[in-house]
Amino acid sequence: MSRDSDDKEILKELRALTKNKENWKENIDDIAVKLNENHSITVKAKALWILGEMGLKYPAKIEGHVPDIADYLEADNPKLRERSANAMGRIGRANKDLIIPYIDKLMKLKDDESYNVRHAFIWACENIAMNAPELFCEKLEIFYQMIFDSAEKVRMEAPEMFRVIGKRNPDCVKPYLDKLEWIAENDEHPVVRIHTASAVRITKKQCPPHSKKNINFLMNIEIIY
Repeated sequence: MSRDSDDKEILKELRALTKNKENWKENIDDIAVKLNENHSITVKAKALWILGEMGLKYPAKIEGHVPDIADYLEADNPKLRERSANAMGRIGRANKDLIIPYIDKLMKLKDDESYNVRHAFIWACENIAMNAPELFCEKLEIFYQMIFDSAEKVRMEAPEMFRVIGKRNPDCVKPYLDKLEWIAENDEHPVVRIHTASAVRITKKQCPPHSKKNINFLMNIEIIY
């Protein structure tokens, strides 16, 4: 069988497995092996994606494979860097301790040349911050600067990090509230305004007493746009 035929068959199997979550636990090791074999980028990208989802559900079972997954954060191919970031985010959401040794490597993706990788970086950090916001309290300036990224996709996602952390650890977001309010009112992109307004509103909700005037203002932004 040719490599192309072999890869097509593997992709077919991976797609089927993605839908059959009841079979995930016993297949984690078999999927992880594909990261170290001579498969196509498409196969490895799919394997990384499903390993991330498996890791969210079975973090103890994925633990031994995290080093191999993290290695792809520095892959030459941007799709593999993107999918590695996705996987690390899902695994870190389940158990932050599994990804802490690789957090510096993950953070380097903020400057990646691929906007898809930068977007995946933010999304991964949001996932981790769901249960470990403290890991990012001193890193929020990174996400603030990414609101002004050259890529629209990245700009729309960046404010979501403030929403996630503002809900769980509002004191971390407080220093940014004035700047975020300005963006919520003045940014040229409607989705950036909406997402930023949501981050401010949720943060203020967690920090009573809050200004009724400001809350009404932010709600009006979302209604208008």
